[in-house]
Amino acid sequence: MSAPTPFPPVGPQRGVVEAFDSHVCLGTIAGDDGARWEFHCTALTDGSREVARGAHVGFVVVRRPGGRFEADRICVDA
Repeated sequence: MSAPTPFPPVGPQRGVVEAFDSHVCLGTIAGDDGARWEFHCTALTDGSREVARGAHVGFVVVRRPGGRFEADRICVDA
């Protein structure tokens, strides 16, 4: 597991959905750079609120209230 990132990466990121629990609407993306980013299903841009484990995605990293970083504006590759 990688060390916490003190500052988020800038610009679009790429990765793979490592885990997703549809009951709590939370998941984790393994970024191509090795960092892991949590996300909520509302961050999916297609509005589906569901994403398959192993899906390749594009995303940005944002800071949430309280200072926590997570993936946002997640777009699943076609």
